Amino acid sequence: MLFNSLEFLVFFFVVSVGYFLLPHRGRWLHLLLASCYFYMAFIPIYILILGFTIVIDYLAGILIERAQGRRRRAFLIVSLCANIGVLAVFKYLHFLNANLTLLFGALRLRYPIPDLDIILPIGLSFHTFQAMSYTIEVYRGNQKAERNFGLYALYVMFYPQLVAGPIERPQNLLHQLREEHRFDYDRVTDGLKLMMLGFFKKVVVADRLAAIVDAVYNQPVGHSSASLVVATVFFAFQIYADFAGYSDIAIGAAQVLGIRLMVNFRQPYFACNIAEFWQRWHISLSTWFRDYLYIPLGGNRLGPWRRYSNLLVVFLVSGLWHGASWTYVVWGGLNGLFLVLGVWTAGIQEQALNAVGLRAGGRGSILFHRLFTFGLACLAWVFFRARSFHDATWVLTHLFSDPGSFAHPRQLLKPGGLGVPAIDLAGAALGIAALLAIDTVCERRDMLAVVRRQPAWRRWAIYYAFGFATVFLGRFGGAQFIYFQF
Repeated sequence: MLFNSLEFLVFFFVVSVGYFLLPHRGRWLHLLLASCYFYMAFIPIYILILGFTIVIDYLAGILIERAQGRRRRAFLIVSLCANIGVLAVFKYLHFLNANLTLLFGALRLRYPIPDLDIILPIGLSFHTFQAMSYTIEVYRGNQKAERNFGLYALYVMFYPQLVAGPIERPQNLLHQLREEHRFDYDRVTDGLKLMMLGFFKKVVVADRLAAIVDAVYNQPVGHSSASLVVATVFFAFQIYADFAGYSDIAIGAAQVLGIRLMVNFRQPYFACNIAEFWQRWHISLSTWFRDYLYIPLGGNRLGPWRRYSNLLVVFLVSGLWHGASWTYVVWGGLNGLFLVLGVWTAGIQEQALNAVGLRAGGRGSILFHRLFTFGLACLAWVFFRARSFHDATWVLTHLFSDPGSFAHPRQLLKPGGLGVPAIDLAGAALGIAALLAIDTVCERRDMLAVVRRQPAWRRWAIYYAFGFATVFLGRFGGAQFIYFQF
């Protein structure tokens, strides 16, 4: 069930109304059944996979809490192996088999393990990491084991963030599922406004950009340098609007029910370096890797070179988490390399900027750092979006191979350029401008609070503007959210 569908709007209305009509003691069951229905709307039989890991982790949490010494670690390992094993089979088996088949072929050997034709379950990486955080936190003593099996199942399956996060921690979410949440008009309407903003980002901005990006990246050979640059920049904003739009809808839907999910994006393209970018982008995943991989590896406690190697390992694993393809691994590795180089050369960068008259912390310096960081992010996004490693390298080597194409913007509308009508290109550019305007407001203050302080006529003008733009300018072809495949 896609968020950007009429089916979801009906589902959301029925679930939310039913939630507040039911007595408190029955609400968790109502949400659990609704979440099961939501998940089974894709491939019903896959609910058994989710059920398997839920049972394992529920029992592991209780056993970890009761056990002492090595037995605690053993139960944790069983839980982690079950979750990682499901990920390995459904997400990485084909990737592993393909690479081993090539390796065996190069050695003139026959690879004996057949490939399996498996469809990836929706949101597998997300709810697997959320489940793993539960058993790890119980093991660390930061979370008591949940005795109510239904509540634990709801923690894993809570429908707003089941498919693409935010990846929650048990300390934040579990107690909220147990608490009573009364209907609060301001909270509910704020949640609905956030959902409307998410729909706007998805169907008006992201899906309009997607049509242009797909036209170039699905067959990059033959496109001019200008069209490759425009498509790459457009993809940077497409994936941001798409994923941030999903997060807004998820957080808003949960807020309607009185449940607060963590913020997942904070204007990432306003970051002044790659480290800051990852403090603003997909925050729930970045903090997950920080707490459960980077710090256990030693973090920055064991000297600079160990810190750099830890960062590279984390980003390589993050790339593989995003997808079973070398393009994702390279994307993660590039981000790790950019971050390490940024930390290593921070002093040199400031000296160079001072030498050309850009004072550290001044507007010129901030603008330069933001544009430079955005450029690095775009270069990495090439590997994320490209269909193959060959396509990615072709795009990178041809981004500026034809400088003359930048002198004739009208060529973008013709074959060899973007090949789209001028109205579509203008609509995409306006969508990016609207996204940046929204982020500019959010960077300085709480946008919903700003809107609430406006006179009634101005507030309703804003609501109608977003509503009409979404309905009449949005693309409603049922385009899947990009991160659904992860």
